[in-house]
This record gives sequence, structure tokens and C-alpha cells, in this order.
Amino acid sequence: MDSRFVRATIRHLVTVIFLGICMMWIMAPTNTYLQKWRPSISKKVVSTYFGTQAPSMLIWTFPVLFVASLGSLYLHLGKNSNQDASKSNEKKHRRALWRKPVLVKGPLGIVSGIELALLIMFIALLVWSLVTYLRRLHTITPKEAAKEGVKVWEMKLCYVAVWIGLTGNVCLAFLFYPVARGSSVLPLLGLTSEGSIKYHIWLGHMTMVLFTIHGICYIIYWAVTGNISEVINVLYYIITRQNLKGNISLLSFFFIFFWSSFFSLVLRLHMLKWSHSHISNVAGEIALLGGLGLWAATFPQIRRKTFELFFYAHHLYIIFVFFFILHVGIDYTFIMLPGFYLFIVDRYLRFLQSRTSVRLLSARLLPCNVVELNFAKTHVSSNSNMEPDKLSVIIKSEGSWSTKLHQMLSSPIERLDVSIEGPYGPQSNHFLRHDTIVMVSGGSGITPFISIIRELIFRSKISQCKTPDMILIAVFKSSLDLTMLDLLLPMTGSPSDLSNLKLHIEAYVTKEKEPTTDNSKRVRSILFKPLPTDKPMAPILGPNSWFWLAAIISSSFIMFLILIGIITRFYIYPRDHNKYEFSASTKAVLNVLAICVSIAATASAAVFWNKKQYSREATQVQNIEGQAPLGSPNLRAYNGDRELESLPHQSLAQATKVHYGGRPDLKRMLFERKGESVGVLVCGPKKLRHDVAAICSSGLADNLHFESISFSW
Repeated sequence: MDSRFVRATIRHLVTVIFLGICMMWIMAPTNTYLQKWRPSISKKVVSTYFGTQAPSMLIWTFPVLFVASLGSLYLHLGKNSNQDASKSNEKKHRRALWRKPVLVKGPLGIVSGIELALLIMFIALLVWSLVTYLRRLHTITPKEAAKEGVKVWEMKLCYVAVWIGLTGNVCLAFLFYPVARGSSVLPLLGLTSEGSIKYHIWLGHMTMVLFTIHGICYIIYWAVTGNISEVINVLYYIITRQNLKGNISLLSFFFIFFWSSFFSLVLRLHMLKWSHSHISNVAGEIALLGGLGLWAATFPQIRRKTFELFFYAHHLYIIFVFFFILHVGIDYTFIMLPGFYLFIVDRYLRFLQSRTSVRLLSARLLPCNVVELNFAKTHVSSNSNMEPDKLSVIIKSEGSWSTKLHQMLSSPIERLDVSIEGPYGPQSNHFLRHDTIVMVSGGSGITPFISIIRELIFRSKISQCKTPDMILIAVFKSSLDLTMLDLLLPMTGSPSDLSNLKLHIEAYVTKEKEPTTDNSKRVRSILFKPLPTDKPMAPILGPNSWFWLAAIISSSFIMFLILIGIITRFYIYPRDHNKYEFSASTKAVLNVLAICVSIAATASAAVFWNKKQYSREATQVQNIEGQAPLGSPNLRAYNGDRELESLPHQSLAQATKVHYGGRPDLKRMLFERKGESVGVLVCGPKKLRHDVAAICSSGLADNLHFESISFSW
């Protein structure tokens, strides 16, 4: 069967299911869904094998995982498909207008037209959900409130707290999709892992704002229904009895008030309620505290200054998610489960990959405190074709970890034990759709462009392969940073012919008025002696990774259904009979364990099979002897506004021009590009990215297509 026909069928099927999922999110807060659709589905699917959670699994979990599996097959079939490039380019050009930045400076960072439209639609979904819930407030009567022993406004406050929490669950349901790096969801939508981080940030802030309000509303409700007036009377008695009236400090007053209120709440067991078969208050409080701790470490002031605190605090997501499941119960958890399920699959595969020591061949230390590490890799690993057997990683010493790495490599060392996850991100050749590529970098932001330039150097050697014109605008602080241009060519291998490459480099040194030299600082090359057990870098699921990912997602979910069916039929149902009499926490823990066992078993089997199948190729790569480095020259001397005199190859030197004591006129340089399609790629400090985005979104040049490469927003 023609793969194009299969891909078209999958694409149409995925579109239909996606529209159905969108409709379900719109209908979820309505009475039509809650009183008609869900009860009708429950009557048909609730059984002795899957219990009361069957409707949520069928409506919310199965469709998303089915789409993820189909999407993986779609990407697998399209890996080697020869689709018409001209038609593909036409579609991309039609979408270019939507991809242009419309917001540049502000709390959201750089936002394109399509991103803004989708953000507005998502906020509209949240508003729709909350308003639909709030419209039921008028149905709360004094009679119903009296049955609960509370006032009408107190009961309304309780329901508002619930509905705000339900609205926050909508954000939580989408929170993990952007960080499932190896999932098929992102490439199906034309997204990359690094470009999707900002969506995770947006969703994270919205989730925590809504959940925090949810928690505050409940604390107020518990305080009010716990007769807080008694606490005030006790506090007044303490003050007057001890003759402290008029003498007690404001701080002491609030201290006594706080602890009196706290113990009053605790004694009444509102906040310490752990229901046997319904909502657990304690679990919700623990989940909220874990989320708040994680959230506090994400703000820029903390994340930029103490990244390790930010990194390790993010592991609180385990506490947050686990106690969230215990809080709401497993039946409701299946609404937000699909995104987290895909994230766990991806995270476990990354964990398995990081257990192997990778074969580190060589390193290059630059005077600007930059390190280039060169690893052996299999041919199926993604990287520039210029070095089919090697993968390069460039690291700048800025934090404690990277500084320690640079110090280790600066001392005599024969081997470094290294593990790697990935690689992730787009292939370098997806920029070939443009007639001209303008790459704007600031400092270490040049690193993603090194891979692009190396790939185009390789393609320029192929006579039938047309390469676009390239302009690299690199901004550095000092002359030492200019040595990063050495990284445009690999450390080892035969000299490359750049005569067919249309490359022009404009380098700017902003902190110096004239070139400086320091012969004591040289570019150092290191050759390592790996152990025989060190393996070359390889994709964790081999060359057919998308096919195996589809197999893992589908088979793990089937295995989960079998396990939970057995557990429900022979352990839960005999005690519960689908009447919510079984412990909700125990049921949730059993489901979580079944999910983890299913993912671990299927993913481990797939990894083991691929390691066995491709061990021969890994052995061949492992036996490659390290080639002698090309010998990076000493720190070069530059003359202002003169072409670079000494780079590894004369052709690269002729293409490079260095300017001192100023910054590039980006507006002029970009508007001078006259091609039909000019790809403007930028990577570097926030201000640089915003300046370039503002130029491209000004509307003065329709041929500029902006793209930011950054993990921050």
C-alpha cells in the first residue's frame, strides 16, 4: 500500500479525533455532558472489569493516546517519503504570515499571530468553563444550605472553590504536552521541544494561579464554617486576661491570631480530612504545597541566578501529581492523564538512555571558557552530515556545573564518564526552504548555527543540492570570544572546500575598540582514551524510533487495561460493587502502579530489543580510531574592519569581517536582504531576540520570516 495514502488516511483520522476532543472540552462543564452524555456512556461501559473509571478512560484518555500512536506511525511513514517540495514550500509560505511576531515585548515574550490566536482561544475555553459552572449558583437554595449546616453564601463559596479547581484542571490537562520531548504530539503540530517551553510556562502559571485561588477559597470556607468568631473571642480573652491590651505588639497579635486560628481549624478536622471514598483534603493540601514550592523556583530572578535550585525544585512535580491523584481520585484523574502518560513514557526512555556511558573522543577548550565535546555516534543519530560518526556538544562556562567541567578538562585527564539524553530539536535542513538565511547570534547563542552551517557545508559539496545564501551576524563582548568562530569547522577530519558555499560572516566585538592579543591563552585540543565499555551515542529506540514509540504507547496502554481489569474484577469489585465503597486512595495507588509497571515493561522491552539489533553497528563505530585534530591555531589577531587573517581555512577567513567598538545595524542589514524568502534566525540574549523580532514584525519587509531559537521566553 502506498505510504502517502496511509499517511493521508491517518492525517484525516487524527483531524477528526482532534476535533472531537475539542468538542468534549467545550461540552465538559455543561449540563448536557454531565446529566445526559456521561450517564448514558456510564451505563454502557461501567463493568466489573474497569469499574466507575471506564467512562473517563473511554472519553478522555483513549482518544489522546490513540492519536499519539497514530501520529508516531504518521511520522515513521513520512521519514523517507519523497513529497513534493514545491507544494510543501507553498504551504509554508502561506502560513508564514501567521508565524510572524505580533507581540514582542511584554510578559508573554515573543508571540506569533497563530500563538496569540490559540492563546485567546484557550483563555476563552477557561472563561467559558468557569462561567458555565458559575451560572449554577442561583440553584443553591437556603433549604439545601440548611441541610449542610451552613449559610447560603458559605455554600456558594464552597461551590465556587470547586469550580475554580475544575477550571484549573483544564490547564493541568495540557501542562505536560510541551515537555514530552520525544512525543509525536509536538512534531505533528509543527513544534519543537525548545520552542514549546513557553507554552509549558504559560500553562504552569495559569494552573498554579487557579489552584492557589481554589485552595484559598477552601481555607476561607473552612475558617468561616469552623466558627472563627470563637477564635477571636479566645484571642481577646488571652489579651485582656494577661493585661496585654494596649501593650501587645502588632506582630505578636498576628502571631497569636494565626496559631489560634490554625489549631482551631485542625481541631475541627476540616483540613485534616482524608475521606475513605471521596475527596481527600490533606492530599490536596500536600499537592498544593508541592506545586507552590515548584512554582516559586520558576520565577526569572531565581531561575537565572540559581538554576540548580530551579532544576531540583521541578522534581516536586512528582509530589504534586501523586497527591493530586489522591485528592481527586483516579476516576477524575483520567481527564488530565494523557499528557502526563506521554510525559512519563518520554521521561522513562530518557532515563534508560542516560544509564549508558557514552564514548567521548575529544574536546576543544577555547580561551573564552567554552568547551566543545566530541562523542562517537551511530549513523542513525541526528547531527550534521559533515561528521557522520561524531556528535558535538558546545558548553559555555557560566554556572557552577559548567565551570567545574571546564576546570576538570583544563587539568590533565585521560577519560571523562559522560551520559547523554537525546538529541532533540529539529534537523538542520528544515531551514533550506528559504532563499537566504540570516543568523543573528549573541555570545554563546552562535551554537545552534554551527550545526546549520556545518550541514550546509556538507550539502554545498553535492552538485545537485542547492544551498541558500547565508549571513551570520555574530555579536561578542571581547576578542577572546571570537575564537568561537573556530567551531564553525569540526575539530577533526579533512579540510572542507567552502568555494561553493555562499557564506558571509559579520562579527562584532562590542567591548573593545581595537583588537587585542594574549598569546598565553591558546585553543587546546584533548584526545581521550575511552573504555571498551563506552558506547557510541545512539537513539534509544534505534532508526525506527517513531514506529517503536507507537508500539510502546499502544502496548503499554493495552497492558494497563489488562492489569487494571484483573485488579478491578478480582480485588476491587468484590468489595465495592461499583458503589464507591472501596478506598479511593488505594484504588488510585493501584492504578498508578499499573500504569508505571506497564510503561516500564513495554519501554524496557523495546529498548532491549533495539540494543540487541543494532549492537553490531555500535561495535563498528566504537572501533573507530580518533583522528588527529586539525590543530587550532593560537588566538588570532584581528584588525578593525579588516577581514579575518587566520581561521582554519583561508576560504572561511575571506568570508569573515570583524568590527570593533560597535553594534550591528540590524534594521539596515535585514532590510537589505532582497530574496523572496529570507529566514531570520536569532539566538542570544532576550533584548537581542526582541529587537530582531520587532524588525521582522514591523511590516516594512514582507520577505522576512522570523524564528527564535531559545529555551527562555
